[in-house]
Amino acid sequence: MQPGYRPFPPQQMVPQRTPHSGGQRRGGIGPMMSSGPHPQVPLTQAQIAQQQQQAAMQVEMAKRRSKKPTDKNLPEGIDECVIGDMAQRYRDLRDFERRLDATMTRKRLDIVDSVNRSVKRWKTLRIWITNTAEDQVWQGNALNADTFDFSSNLEPTYRVKIEGRLLDDDDDLDDDSEESKEKSDDPDRMDEDGASDSKSKPTKNPRYRFSHFFKALHVDFPANRKGGDQGVEWKKPERSGAGTNLPAAADFDELTFKRSGDENLNITINLVRHEEHERYAVSQELEDIIDMPEATRQEIVMGIWEYIKLMGLSEDEEKRNFRCDDLLRTAFKMETGAIPKLHEYITPHLSPLPAVQLPYTIRLDEEFQKDPQATVYDVRVAVDDALREKMTSFLNNAGYAKMLKEVAALDDQLATVINAIHVSKAKHAFLTSTAKDPATFVKNWLSSQKRDLEVVMGEAMRGGDDTTGDEWRKGGRDSVWSTVNARESVNVFLSKNPAQPR
Repeated sequence: MQPGYRPFPPQQMVPQRTPHSGGQRRGGIGPMMSSGPHPQVPLTQAQIAQQQQQAAMQVEMAKRRSKKPTDKNLPEGIDECVIGDMAQRYRDLRDFERRLDATMTRKRLDIVDSVNRSVKRWKTLRIWITNTAEDQVWQGNALNADTFDFSSNLEPTYRVKIEGRLLDDDDDLDDDSEESKEKSDDPDRMDEDGASDSKSKPTKNPRYRFSHFFKALHVDFPANRKGGDQGVEWKKPERSGAGTNLPAAADFDELTFKRSGDENLNITINLVRHEEHERYAVSQELEDIIDMPEATRQEIVMGIWEYIKLMGLSEDEEKRNFRCDDLLRTAFKMETGAIPKLHEYITPHLSPLPAVQLPYTIRLDEEFQKDPQATVYDVRVAVDDALREKMTSFLNNAGYAKMLKEVAALDDQLATVINAIHVSKAKHAFLTSTAKDPATFVKNWLSSQKRDLEVVMGEAMRGGDDTTGDEWRKGGRDSVWSTVNARESVNVFLSKNPAQPR
């Protein structure tokens, strides 16, 4: 062995794994299997018998359903067989039932459509903005000269409070009546209002809080203001789970921020709307079509579809395509379009709604602070319809399915009774006709039976029917009535009328 090479260590005996070891496999591509169909495991006799039993049961249930009576109309001429006007009353009830079913179905479909379209109501959100001053120069005039500390290092500050409350319907009515009475006396009443107005009408358990309608808030200060303090900004946190409750920091009715300053400032409070179905600002070309300056995507698509339907622009062969008139051509820049692609067509014409801007002047002078007044703004916001929850509970009512089962059972009983009336009417007609003119009735009946039998046997011929032959009067084993075709005809007749006695 050469000295420049490192000797190999002595080899140790490592137990080798047998090819058919039962241990866990450590890698490899696994067993190779063909991609074709694999042979199925043969069924046992018990499984085969069970499948045959299920198939026989399904066939039997199908036969029962086919024999189940469904007609609920009275037979013709039943009025002559009954006493009184019971048949006419039954027809009136049937007609009333049809109209009632149609009305209930239409109303239920309207409710489903209303719930799916998420109908909104517009209500008024009143916002009060006010500010207080602390440690201002004019507030330090009451220092006591006998005290040891004559110098004050306190920094003048102010607090701005933004409070919002959703007005009730009766509050809106009261506000409208008061505004109509005082509009001539005080035209700026909605801009400046007393702070006591927010306390005059107690809150009636508001369902929505101020933060529900906005997803962000930021305050714009003047660029040349004194001090380097940061701006004010708030963003609504995302929902952590499937629950409807927001975190405590995002569920509030008022927001307050504190900053330093000793001069009056003009600020702008920007509120970014938060809506479940986001609404967009519509371009002028699209607004000329749908006649709405802002709307959701669903409302825009529905408005375009109604416009196409009203103007008759749908293609004759393919109803999903439409022709463009001057307004549609100006908006979509095309000659023809497809209704399923309306979402793509309207996207370039949509833009986010601008934030709600509320100008406010921060007053820090002594004269204003003696009698501070809040600046009031009314903002229209969309809320869910109050009847939506009731309509949803109506659609999800568990008793509705139970009621439908009961109605179906009553309909089955009614169909059985009507079928029995049909049989009784046929018996009554048979006996009445026999009693009036037995010879003529029997002759006509035999002629009808002969014709039916010849049709079944394939021996029907053109011409008149002759039932005077002896073959139709003869009974017994060798007669026409004992043939296989006659028996099949009778079985077919009885299967069509299962309620008749055999």
